[in-house]
Amino acid sequence: MGHFNHNLVVTIVSFMFLNCFCFMYVHGGNFQPSSWSPAHATFYGGADASGTQGGACGYENLYNQGYGINTAAVSAPLFNDGAGCGACFELVCDSSQSDYCYSNASSIIVTTTNFCPKAPEGTENAWCDPPRIHFDLSEPIFLTFAQKVAGIVPVNYRRVPCLKDGGIKFTINGHKYFFLVLVTNVAGAGDIQELYIKASNTDWQPLTRNWGDNWELNQNTLNFVGQALSFKAVASDKSEVVSMNVTPVDWEFSQTFEGSNF
Repeated sequence: MGHFNHNLVVTIVSFMFLNCFCFMYVHGGNFQPSSWSPAHATFYGGADASGTQGGACGYENLYNQGYGINTAAVSAPLFNDGAGCGACFELVCDSSQSDYCYSNASSIIVTTTNFCPKAPEGTENAWCDPPRIHFDLSEPIFLTFAQKVAGIVPVNYRRVPCLKDGGIKFTINGHKYFFLVLVTNVAGAGDIQELYIKASNTDWQPLTRNWGDNWELNQNTLNFVGQALSFKAVASDKSEVVSMNVTPVDWEFSQTFEGSNF
């Protein structure tokens, strides 16, 4: 009888389990990439990307929220008054149009976390002025595909699915008379267009976008305090995901809870 290699079996089983675990918990939904289109890209935020923290989508600390340096402030057509927050894009520097692009650089994938505003009156040909499509990237991610001296480079971009570990995160802010929910870590289309909430003793109630990805409850918030809460999110591709009883009944403001994902 051959020798039974217990350690080898344990290693193989562990490898299979870890790979299965990763497969099960990386979400992307059924969102399909768009076709490629031309645009331009610049950078901001400093060499350590510290200046990119916060922003018009309200995500605050981008490292804590899992976005890191792969982020972009986008011009008005993509930001869409906050409805574009969380959308993911793949960019390639167009080396056929600029010698400042690294010809062998890989594409990058970034998440919309901020708004690149229109320039002050009197400024001509500003890159973020509508109807231009523009990406203001974090400096470290810009430098992966173009030289810093360029300042601005032509790119090709397309909308792609957002791949996320774990579920959508709901951070409940405010107080018992003002209820605000920050939504992060959204897979699939990435951008939430409708959000609904349900307490143990209520029907589904819509929330309205307050700013960025912060959603406000325009109902008597006292009906939701002391109740287990559920959320239903609808993305721009009309897909929806329901997260039932995400919170315990004794949830508190400023806490974050994880639900399902696309």
